[in-house]
Amino acid sequence: MFRPLGRQGAREEDPQADSSVSPLLHLEAKIQQTHSLARLLTKYAEQLLQEYVQHQGDPFGLPGFSPPRPPVAGLSAPAPGHAGLPVPERLRLDAAALAVLPPLLDVVRRRQAELNPRAARLLRRLEDSARQARALGAAVEAVLGALGAETGGPRPEPAAAAAAIAAAATGGVFPAKVLGLRVCSLYLEWVSRTEADLGQLAPGGPA
Repeated sequence: MFRPLGRQGAREEDPQADSSVSPLLHLEAKIQQTHSLARLLTKYAEQLLQEYVQHQGDPFGLPGFSPPRPPVAGLSAPAPGHAGLPVPERLRLDAAALAVLPPLLDVVRRRQAELNPRAARLLRRLEDSARQARALGAAVEAVLGALGAETGGPRPEPAAAAAAIAAAATGGVFPAKVLGLRVCSLYLEWVSRTEADLGQLAPGGPA
């Protein structure tokens, strides 16, 4: 089982363990940095979702409005049993989702540029979010590599997923807005999930 990292035990129990302290500190720093990035991007993803809703007009944002949740090719929400999986497996799923999200966010940005060309801040947030998802995904992959965990396994093809959602986004204004909302919501769910999963490894996290 992977547990939160600590430093003092190795030094106190075995003086020869000093040779492993530097790699341990490097891994700990990598996890902390990635966890901090995920926490920051969770806040940005919340702001993106709010900004997106504000620019879609009625009925989006109205009290009681429950938008449809259309399927998104190559991406689904974290499974109910996600939190019960081993931490490396959770991080592999996080990394896989983060690899698919950037091209999907790019498709949403292009469609919003047609529907809301004056929403400069929203378009900038969508562009930034795609770039930030790539950065977080790469950082999670690096953590997995440092832990000695395999990062492979079948993954959705980002280009194919983007092509599928691009085709779906041309089906009308309302469906395009709903699909964009779904992508933004999934982005928030996966970034938040990644933050929580990394928190299991961070010093001071749950044992």
